[in-house]
Amino acid sequence: MGQSVSLPQGSCGYTMRTKLELSVQESVEVLLGAPVLIPCHYGFSDSRQGPPFIMLQWFVRSPGNSSRARIFYGDSGLQLVDNNTEYSERMDVSSGNNRSLLTIRDVRLSDHQREFFCQVNGLAAGSAEGKTALRVYAPPEAPVIEAVPHGISVTEEQPAKVAVCEAQNGFPKPNITWFQNGELLESSPGQVKFLVLHWRSSSGLFTVQNTLLLRVQKETKDALFSCRVSFSVPGAVHSLESSSVNVTVHYPTSMVELWKESPPGLLREGDAVELRCQGDGHPPPAFIFTREQQPDVPLDSRGDVLVLSSVSRKDSGLYQCRPGDPHSSTEAKGEVQLTVHYLDSAVVVPAESEIMLRGEDLTATCNALSSLKTSTAWYKDGRVVGTGSALLLRDASYHTAGEYVCEVTVPALPALHTQSSVHIIVHGPPQMQSVEQEVRMEHSTGRVLNLSCEAQGFPLPSVSWSFSAGQSWEEVVSRSSSHSSLSVVSIRVSSDFSAVCNASNDLGAEARVFNVKAVPMVTSPAAFSPAEGSGVFIVVIILGLLLLAILGSVIYFLHKKNRLPCGRSGKQSITKEKGSAKDIVVEMKTEESVLLKAVNGDKKAPTEQ
Repeated sequence: MGQSVSLPQGSCGYTMRTKLELSVQESVEVLLGAPVLIPCHYGFSDSRQGPPFIMLQWFVRSPGNSSRARIFYGDSGLQLVDNNTEYSERMDVSSGNNRSLLTIRDVRLSDHQREFFCQVNGLAAGSAEGKTALRVYAPPEAPVIEAVPHGISVTEEQPAKVAVCEAQNGFPKPNITWFQNGELLESSPGQVKFLVLHWRSSSGLFTVQNTLLLRVQKETKDALFSCRVSFSVPGAVHSLESSSVNVTVHYPTSMVELWKESPPGLLREGDAVELRCQGDGHPPPAFIFTREQQPDVPLDSRGDVLVLSSVSRKDSGLYQCRPGDPHSSTEAKGEVQLTVHYLDSAVVVPAESEIMLRGEDLTATCNALSSLKTSTAWYKDGRVVGTGSALLLRDASYHTAGEYVCEVTVPALPALHTQSSVHIIVHGPPQMQSVEQEVRMEHSTGRVLNLSCEAQGFPLPSVSWSFSAGQSWEEVVSRSSSHSSLSVVSIRVSSDFSAVCNASNDLGAEARVFNVKAVPMVTSPAAFSPAEGSGVFIVVIILGLLLLAILGSVIYFLHKKNRLPCGRSGKQSITKEKGSAKDIVVEMKTEESVLLKAVNGDKKAPTEQ
């Protein structure tokens, strides 16, 4: 905003015909340390009658001071910067074209709010002056925010210190505002309060500190706080934002949850169980674990974990946990029901062993007490022979005897299983393994024959042998198991004989008879059956036929050469040399007949056997 001042008539006594007009800016703004230009414009109402001589001066006056000091003087012949002033070394004045421009270098905070006067004396045209106020600005550093290191409790009845924001080295004094989650915080009685402090350093710059006091709620634990510093610069207002901080809010526990951390699934006796308790309070409190049956007896726990090692069925029940913080709600507690499943040892009736008589029936039972549904199976020699708690053994035989294993399992918890057994002993007289009481057989003389006899029974039967015709024999195998005895004897057959195997125990006896017919060993080729040497016999037949063909050819050749007489005397001649032809033919036929019988498999006559 410009201003102009006209002074009264000059001392020369002339009537002022031309009027001096002057204009300056009301204020000029500049950043600290920068140069500033302060212009002063002047002129005359009648430019054709301007004064021949003009005198121009600059003055300065500090705020609150009524006197002012000249810092510059100039006219048409002289330009003078006054010595011994604050501006002697850091100012310049340039004039021309009805304007004077004051330049001040390296503006200082002491220059702030000083008034600079421009005075022009136009002699007969009069005098005029105007003043410009200088305003100096210094932007502060970026604001620094710091949250309180300790937690703030929601139980505090008055606003508590949350964070401090500080902006340093600004001029004039900057302003700080607070934000929560990006929304401006305003003072509110009993809820929000600001404590503002400021001071000036030796350089004259301001430091501003603003403390936020807030009555926190549980939701404040997730809030982000920030501050903003606002400050003026030439021609504008700027601001700088701080980073965001979160504060620790302490609040009592109002809700508690208790659960089984491990192991997963159903529990069984012997498991190690870990229970974990968690509440919504902050900081997390220590928890007290108890059982519903003994609510006043705390269990030995570590913080929020209760470990039960090697649990048993007596550890089943309702477990509870509650915060140990006295500020927490008395109703806040967590509960979990633990059920420890079990399977007792299987009990078999009859126990251990049971004696049965052949033909008897027996029902064996197997039971195991469990907290869950069970499944029962019976095994003998690794094979399933029954299912269910009862096993019925009908019409006992020696095959019934043996060990029966009962296994009880829990389908819902396969890790639970137990087993027991019963040994069945079947009492009875000996019983031969073979149903034949008498065995008839043939065997070649001179060869060794093995006879086997196996009898079952309990008590274990003893086996003995008796032979007819004074045969020489030897027992080569003798072994027994729980219910059977086996004996094998070896005998060289020399003639027909009978052998009796006797098996006996305290309950009876049983015998088995072997009738053996001795067959002479035949070495003649005809004695061989086709199955024993069909290939050899076929070769013999072929050789015989070839021999007959050759002999027929020789006789025919001799007859053609008349060397074979037709009369009887001729035959005798030949016979003397070779034997009669009849004898030859008969002999050949006999050989052929025998060979053909062997090939065709004709049986021997009873007398030949």
